[in-house]
Amino acid sequence: MQSPKAVVFDLGKVLLDFDYSLAVNKMAMHCTLPPAELHAVLNQSTLLHRYETGLMTTNEFFNEVKRLSTFCRGFDDFAPIFGDIFTPIPEMIELNRQLRIRHIPTFIFSNTNELAVTHIRRVYPFFSDFDSHIYSFEHRAMKPDARIYKVVEAKSGLEKSDLLYIDDRLENIQAGEARGWRAIHHQSAADTISRVKTLGLLS
Repeated sequence: MQSPKAVVFDLGKVLLDFDYSLAVNKMAMHCTLPPAELHAVLNQSTLLHRYETGLMTTNEFFNEVKRLSTFCRGFDDFAPIFGDIFTPIPEMIELNRQLRIRHIPTFIFSNTNELAVTHIRRVYPFFSDFDSHIYSFEHRAMKPDARIYKVVEAKSGLEKSDLLYIDDRLENIQAGEARGWRAIHHQSAADTISRVKTLGLLS
């Protein structure tokens, strides 16, 4: 079978790890809400889902978080706290670099939000080294919704079977495979890199 012609990377837990407790711990100093309840406001909540689906602006999201959390500071204090929850996964960032050296197109495909993207773009230089970035909040659809997979296909200009998709969420991988994408369910950097090599993209 022919090797894939492009690689589509999920962002969170694939290229960057993330931990909302980092934001909770910093915000808690400026809130009366207990940390456990504050965590529930921020992490995988209905509010966050609405924001990451583009149903709220960043300002609307901040105002609602402030109301629910009793955060007593302004937006300029909130934005860096909320954005700074990431740590790099060096082996996967290096994988993208090696693919780029070989002139293999790569894409970021993420359920994410404007505050996170703004922070990552400012802090992590590797983030600019992709052919395109497809974000849920810009297209009003979150993986595994088929609508956002169609955006990736259109951006790539390739046949579905030419796309190799790497994601840590099984339901997202299954949605890609159902469309004819090739996929790796990411569980560790070592396993993913080994499978990329098996597919002939790296020596």
